[in-house]
Amino acid sequence: MKTLLVSETFTSIQGESTYIGRPCFIIRLATCNLNCTYCDTRYVLNAADAKECDIEEIVSTAVASGVHLVEITGGEPLLQKNTHLLAKQLIKNNFTVILETNGSLPISDIPRGVIKLINCKCPSSGESEKMLFENFYLLKQQDEVKFVICNEEDYKYAVNIVSSFKLLKKTEKILFSPIVDKLPASFLANWMIRDKIPVILQLQLHKIIWPGVERGV
Repeated sequence: MKTLLVSETFTSIQGESTYIGRPCFIIRLATCNLNCTYCDTRYVLNAADAKECDIEEIVSTAVASGVHLVEITGGEPLLQKNTHLLAKQLIKNNFTVILETNGSLPISDIPRGVIKLINCKCPSSGESEKMLFENFYLLKQQDEVKFVICNEEDYKYAVNIVSSFKLLKKTEKILFSPIVDKLPASFLANWMIRDKIPVILQLQLHKIIWPGVERGV
């Protein structure tokens, strides 16, 4: 039996990708190898609170949700060896699948057809030195890269990464996301306008819809 350690599953509104605003079934896997300063899902670090689930059970729950967009997230989903099997089964069941990863682990084994969303860590995260930048060479046009930004130092870092790795030639889906309560969206917007950088300003829609709610959104 192939299983995964699951922190929670729920149906919500996609809030952190170019699929923003669409109903989405979220599969949040437990455990993470990073400890970002601004992490808003620290509860996934406690494996004792997670449930070991069979892959077929997870897929059946996704089918029962009635939505066709699924995001596998965490924590860090690539820490679990069976995550690739889950993604493959979801693809076989005609789901549009987004797999969000923190970018510190290889993405080479992610099945064809899965949309890879790399959450590239900026300096304020405390984990920027752990990024595996070789992953950027494997990006396809369907894939996405997100930079969570706390201040202007993070912004300049993100702009440099986008330029250094020529990310906009690989995918136009480059997202700059200000941290709620840390950086006003207007500041980030003004920097982007000033520098005329063709990336996407992304606000965390689920936090706007359900402010103060920590789980299940």
